[in-house]
Order: sequence, then C-alpha cells, then structure tokens
Amino acid sequence: MPITGPDPSCLEAEARPGSSPVLVVAAVALIDADGRVLLAKRPEGKDMAGLWEFPGGKLREGETPEAALVRELAEELSLDITESCLAPIAFASHSYQDFHLLMPLFVCRVWKGKARPAEGQELKWVFPEDMGDFPMPPADKPLTVMLRDLL
Repeated sequence: MPITGPDPSCLEAEARPGSSPVLVVAAVALIDADGRVLLAKRPEGKDMAGLWEFPGGKLREGETPEAALVRELAEELSLDITESCLAPIAFASHSYQDFHLLMPLFVCRVWKGKARPAEGQELKWVFPEDMGDFPMPPADKPLTVMLRDLL
C-alpha cells in the first residue's frame, strides 16, 4: 500500500494565498523557589496593552527559541539565563486578525539577577492557580491551565 502524506486542506501551517503570516514568539514561565510564575503586563503604546503575558519575544531570522529567550530576558528583564535549563512544556497556536501566532512555552527555574522591568512593563509573581485572575492575550490563556496542571 503506498504511503501518502496528510490531506493538504488540513495543514494549518502550510502557506496559502491570502493566509496570514506565521509569527513565532518564544515565551518562558520563570518559576521561583516559592512556585510562583512571573507575568509581565504589556505597557501602554503596545498592542494588547494592559494584558498580562509570559515574558519572551519574537525570534529573529535564524534564531532558535532558546536563543531568543536568552536575548529577550536580558533585554527586557535584566536576567541572565545562559546557563539555565529551558524545558519546553507546551505551545500555543492562535490566529489573530493579521497573523497566526505560534508560541512555544518553556519553563525556567534558574537564572542570574533580579527581574527588573526595562521596557515600562509591570511585573508580578503569581501562583499558578491565580493566573486565571489576570487578563491575558488569547494565545497565553490556555497555557496557564496547562502550566497550572503541570506544577
């Protein structure tokens, strides 16, 4: 029996004329010694301002998600995670109006430095069971449930 590939109509990631571009953003759940997760509030002037999210950012051309997180956490939070173990635990795939977001979520429990907001964002350490109390972008929300169930 010949082996065939999946039905092309089922491939969401396949580029189609008129489809939205795929944006890859890496995110991390920094977990402190008390089991709390760091959330960052998007500052005024940015898309989705006022919503809480996991720290991270867009990948640059040729950059791995892990390298993007090392760079982004240094830039945005003054944290050094170069010697940390980043463990991928989940990902979000969400269609926004102008793009489709693919966001791997990593867990990190070890870093150097103290988280300091460098881009006007507010930071808050939150217990996983309380993350649902914070308004979040649609892509982040399901990740909170997965993270809560894993921790």
